[in-house]
Amino acid sequence: MISEEYLYAIALRESSQIGDINFHKLVRTFGSAENAWKKAKREYKKLEGIGPKTVADIGNESHLKFAEKELSFCEKNSIQIKLRHLGEIPSLLNECIDAPAILYQKGSIDESHQKISIVGTRNITPYGKQFIGDFFEATQSCQYVSVSGLALGVDKEVHEQSILNKKPTIAVLAHGFEFLYPAKNRKLSEKILQEGGVLLTEFNSARKPDRENFIQRNRIVAGLSPATIVVETGFGGGSVSTAAFANDYNRDVFALPGKITDVHSQGCNQLILHNKATAISTIKDLVSMLGFNNPKEKIAELFPYSETTIQLTEIQETIYQFIKQSPQISLDDLAQETDLPSHKILPIILELELLGKVKSFSGRQFIAN
Repeated sequence: MISEEYLYAIALRESSQIGDINFHKLVRTFGSAENAWKKAKREYKKLEGIGPKTVADIGNESHLKFAEKELSFCEKNSIQIKLRHLGEIPSLLNECIDAPAILYQKGSIDESHQKISIVGTRNITPYGKQFIGDFFEATQSCQYVSVSGLALGVDKEVHEQSILNKKPTIAVLAHGFEFLYPAKNRKLSEKILQEGGVLLTEFNSARKPDRENFIQRNRIVAGLSPATIVVETGFGGGSVSTAAFANDYNRDVFALPGKITDVHSQGCNQLILHNKATAISTIKDLVSMLGFNNPKEKIAELFPYSETTIQLTEIQETIYQFIKQSPQISLDDLAQETDLPSHKILPIILELELLGKVKSFSGRQFIAN
């Protein structure tokens, strides 16, 4: 029975030395958590890279008793239990080598919707708050689910803006469902569920919000989404670890640049400097890079410019007009048409790109916007 498999899965995961990767090896070798629980201690030689010390605690009756209590707690509190080896966790998260063996979930969402992870400092500034508000306003017509960590600051703002803009949101917790940290966000967590969102954790009900749990939690925030946006973070902030996980999982990472003197932007600036994140220059570009097909017609710009205030120089105007009249014109053809050498045209092309007038493609071809 599936309920029996849940029981043995929880007991197996409670065994010392059995983390998510070893759990996966066990169920892959023995076919189920129940079989692993009953056979691993005797037949550990079937397991590659696992010795007798690793399996020594498997079969401990106290873990089965704990699992029985956990199943009862989940049933009483409408908590769903998702097992990775039964294909029950989100597909993108399942691709991660260190994906959680077990997820505990309150609420439900449409898993087919794209997820976007948005994280940042607990000490959010007006700059970060405005960015989040502008992003949600610009993507009102897009279908997606936001993912964050239910912390104060950026996380809280993401969940609140999601609710305000009628977007489902996933809050990934760093503790079990017997607790809610921070307590200030209890009402917000209830609102998330009321508005069709989800509370998610890999930790059983007894696990408290210990310091080491937060970085462990961050890998789930990164793993759930094809893209992670870092809004504001300092050097060594928790969001830097989320970005690191996203990079390890080969996911897109975007960071909001800020003043070099602003401690809440220094982590973002470092991610961009070391090519660990793409710099966000405008909301419009971000929305495009995220692959949203139907963004709101009027998208607010993070660094706005007005078409009417752009005064092109004579040479910029000349190059622009040639590109406009001959879409996907090559650099060589452009040099021939304008009677200018390529090395003089390229800086002008870059200026036009930065002004949003021109786009370049592989093979040194250009089109006008």
